[in-house]
Amino acid sequence: MARKYQRVAGAEREELKTELKRRYMDGESIRRLSISTGRSYGFVHRLLEEAGAPLRPRGGDHRSARAAD
Repeated sequence: MARKYQRVAGAEREELKTELKRRYMDGESIRRLSISTGRSYGFVHRLLEEAGAPLRPRGGDHRSARAAD
């Protein structure tokens, strides 16, 4: 994984996008991904958009709140 503030390009960027998308689709938050990778929230968000990940709405998982109603 690239170090903080180090430019990520080419195959390394593609690998990082794939990994972040997989983890995000498994339920990890953008905030948690940014902390674990040492990258900014904006950088992780941008890579997820580039990877085509369907981004969840802000504020966490609302499905459990609706199910409890």
